[in-house]
Amino acid sequence: MQEKSIADILKKHWCYDSFRPMQEEIIQSVLHGCDALALLPTGGGKSLCYQVPALAMEGMCLVVSPLIALMKDQVQQLQKRHIKAECITSDASFNEQYNTMERCMQGQVKILYVSPERLRQQLFINHLRSTKVNLIAVDEAHCISQWGYDFRPSYLKIADIRQYHPDVPVLALTATATPRVAEDIRQQLRFRPGAQTFQSSFVRPNLSYMAFRESDKMGRLLRIARTAGGSGIVYVRNRRRTREVAQHLTTNGVPATFYHAGLSFAERNLSQKQWTQGEIPVMVATNAFGMGIDKSDVRFIVHLDIPDSMEAYFQEAGRAGRDGQKAYAVLLYDNGDLDRLEKGFESSYPPSQQIANVYRALCNYYQLPIGSGEGCEFDFDIQAICNTYHFDLAEFYNTLRLLEREGLLLVPELDDTRSTLYATISRKELYRFQVEQQRYGDLMTTILRMYGGIFTAPVPISERDIARRTFMDEQQIENMLRHMKALGVVDYHPRHTKPWIVFTTPRIDAKDLYLANIDYPQLQHNARERMEAMRRYTLSEDGCRSQQLAAYFGEVVETPCGICDHCITQSHATTTGTPLRQRILDALKERPMRADELQATLQLLDETELRDQLRQLVDERKVSIDQQRLQFFV
Repeated sequence: MQEKSIADILKKHWCYDSFRPMQEEIIQSVLHGCDALALLPTGGGKSLCYQVPALAMEGMCLVVSPLIALMKDQVQQLQKRHIKAECITSDASFNEQYNTMERCMQGQVKILYVSPERLRQQLFINHLRSTKVNLIAVDEAHCISQWGYDFRPSYLKIADIRQYHPDVPVLALTATATPRVAEDIRQQLRFRPGAQTFQSSFVRPNLSYMAFRESDKMGRLLRIARTAGGSGIVYVRNRRRTREVAQHLTTNGVPATFYHAGLSFAERNLSQKQWTQGEIPVMVATNAFGMGIDKSDVRFIVHLDIPDSMEAYFQEAGRAGRDGQKAYAVLLYDNGDLDRLEKGFESSYPPSQQIANVYRALCNYYQLPIGSGEGCEFDFDIQAICNTYHFDLAEFYNTLRLLEREGLLLVPELDDTRSTLYATISRKELYRFQVEQQRYGDLMTTILRMYGGIFTAPVPISERDIARRTFMDEQQIENMLRHMKALGVVDYHPRHTKPWIVFTTPRIDAKDLYLANIDYPQLQHNARERMEAMRRYTLSEDGCRSQQLAAYFGEVVETPCGICDHCITQSHATTTGTPLRQRILDALKERPMRADELQATLQLLDETELRDQLRQLVDERKVSIDQQRLQFFV
């Protein structure tokens, strides 16, 4: 593939005249059949690194991505550019999924997005083996490393599909990976000899990093939003605070909406749409918001709580200023936040005895004898279990995640579930059943027309669609399918409308519980190191913040950024007659102002520099204070 043809593809579909830094090198590596790891910052154009070579080569690119919303958005954007892209998600019917796989086999799809869980389904694997694949792209690749900050066990199975297409290159992409995580990514994805790693600088020259100890966070947040202007994101730890902070901002003249994983799909979609399209300038959210957000003009990111790790902070802060214009990443903290950071670590990595206690309690709650329970599903009331066994809710939840990592149980997301149906008897036996049980005849005839694959694998179905076709109600359909399951004709699993839990292995004696799949002491140690690094960054009183962030990810940066809070303070300490000094005097000559008015007028995010200059001007008697009105004047 010649360089010109790649440029032609870029121009034709994206209307760009040139690639961003490192994109072309990554694409060329892939075109030459090499495995590659691409470490590019948020907004660095990672997706083009697999989309362009996918179009340049014969066959289809398989993209593994963690979020359904992200996949759908990418597909929509590609289709607008007249690129044949599709995704297979759990909310599609079996026929839709099957037809998509058939189109892939027939060469009618150039880019296919799937979740890592999809790679475990035999029906999909059967199609994949017969599909000409030109590239396997793994997005958010840091999720494959248990040493990283966002480990997802489902990612560990991705490399298994390499056996079906051993000569196809794998491209792993992420914005955040320490040297150790990067090496783990290469190992877990079984990179071949000759694999290459491409790492751009972690420095964002237009992004001003700041961290302030603040007792009045809400007041400071309002001043930041008014001063920075434009669009912004405010990150908080819990769901309740998203609504509270958004209401506070709106009440005080800064329109805001909120977003968290507990909202319905329609509510999340509406909030995101209002913010993305600029109808509401500020989004208040948990860390559930942000991945894949394509909004370049975000002027500020404010963290009202300290993130758990430098990786999480860097990724979230990096959503500001992707248009290259100046933007701000501000962390506001108080002493309580530092205590919560430590407690959050302790609850996330409980003692081994606590893990055993939770596992024993779960098995006892659902009355599972030792050696039984594999594949059993139950409704899951987490609060009731915590109340019964007197567990702390946060510790219990985090222990569940550790048991999931170990493969002992599974707590699926509700958004990922649909009813499934599988015929446990042959076609001939099913026909005989229909003849003998005529009341089920029309139902099964309709199901077979709608879902032809029920004899080969469990198939997602919709009771609503079946009811519409058979002129029955949904509850009647569900009751009939349950009865057929009891008769041994089908294996039917209704869609869960509330949380549920699945025991994936037979119960073992809790005293024999050993976390074999993870090095738990090492996992705890790494998490503490990440937490301590975040603490040091938050409390640091000198040294360029941009340099600190780059150093954490293994990059040495010689020149300070000049725009973070530390660099600004240092500049004022060593420079006389700064421009800010004159700007203050000029502004006060126009009219007396309070400090917050002056800050807004001068568009300053760092109150420290303003206060220092005002204090010095007052000491020099070049500025006076009206003590009654709290105004400064010349």
